[in-house]
Amino acid sequence: MGKEQEEDGNGSSLLVELPLGKAAEGFELEKAICSHGLFMLAPNHWDPISRSFSRPLRLTSPPLTVMLRISQPPTSPSTLHLHVHRTCSLSLSHRHSLLNQVARMLRLSESEEDKVREFRSMVGALHAEEELAAECLRSFSGRVFRSPTLFEDMVKCILLCNCQFSRTLSMAKALCELQFEMEHQIPSAKAAEDDFIPKTPTGKELKRKSRVSKVSMRLESKFTEPKDHSGPDFQPSREIEPRDFKGMGSFPCPEELANLDESFLAKRCNLGYRAGRILKLAQGIVQGNIPLMQLEEDCKETSLSSYNKLAERLRQIDGFGPFTCANVLVCMGFYHVVPSDSETIRHLKQTVGRDVELIYAKYAPFQFLAYWAELWHFYGQRFGKLSELPVSDYKLITASNMKMKKTVKSHKRAKMYAKE
Repeated sequence: MGKEQEEDGNGSSLLVELPLGKAAEGFELEKAICSHGLFMLAPNHWDPISRSFSRPLRLTSPPLTVMLRISQPPTSPSTLHLHVHRTCSLSLSHRHSLLNQVARMLRLSESEEDKVREFRSMVGALHAEEELAAECLRSFSGRVFRSPTLFEDMVKCILLCNCQFSRTLSMAKALCELQFEMEHQIPSAKAAEDDFIPKTPTGKELKRKSRVSKVSMRLESKFTEPKDHSGPDFQPSREIEPRDFKGMGSFPCPEELANLDESFLAKRCNLGYRAGRILKLAQGIVQGNIPLMQLEEDCKETSLSSYNKLAERLRQIDGFGPFTCANVLVCMGFYHVVPSDSETIRHLKQTVGRDVELIYAKYAPFQFLAYWAELWHFYGQRFGKLSELPVSDYKLITASNMKMKKTVKSHKRAKMYAKE
């Protein structure tokens, strides 16, 4: 087990060294983390200076919240350093919980590693005439970042629907602030207005209803057994500073949300109609009607029939339409379906006007990874390297900023042709 490593602002800290094993070949923490917009949502925090990832993490059995920072030391890229703050030791159950959640976020299981290798092999076989597409695909790691728990993924997929990304950022941040208030029994007060001001008019949000049924999950660690480390090389390039997480807790769990009043949750976190859907999800899990462990256990077989069965079960949950279900199933490891929304349509209009399935069929069963690699590459061209983007600029990633701006000459030329 770990030893007390050093004293920081919050007390003792511990360093756990995690060998990457088979995943070490070609693994880059920066690409594994900064591969999906979920990495920008609270309580996640990517530091482009030290190239490290931080967030509060809730360990189970018994509950324990720690501050985690993950780094990949240049001198030992085949290992990850898990800096665990606010504790000087971990019990066996806490250690197991920590490693499972890190493995889930970074997709370090054997099954995920097999998918990464198969995808890379497929990309490597692209013909010369596909060189432009190959450039996007080869720069993509093949790993899509996700949350430490399926519940957090499900809630955040709800937050992604029918609004600009700036509002999604705001709602996720407010939920984590609410968790901090509940954990520390602080009377809730609406946080002061900050950079994450939601812009989407409530009237434009669509409302959908559906039935509730049983779903579930189970996490199982498949990666190389890690070891605790207390050597002299523990020299973080940047320590976690209180301002990074001031007033912000971990992401709330189902038990914390289940008994809240819907109107209070909607107003406190500016969730709108999403508050009811999130509450029903949390209540269904707490009451045992939505057993998450079984759901993620069932997704180990990523076949088409398995996808269809899981998608049907997810659609029985209130608020889980086709787009939300597809995004949740991507988080669960299914990559053969491209979630279709306004952003998908915008992207396809800029590339080619054929049917989505025809465009990406040659990448089966990794159609989503091919689509996402192209889209993520476009984001990088539009906004600069996303892993180096300041947190204050995350809100700029909105549909209005995605559109290609037309020049004055092109407008005049269009008018001239119209007159002819």
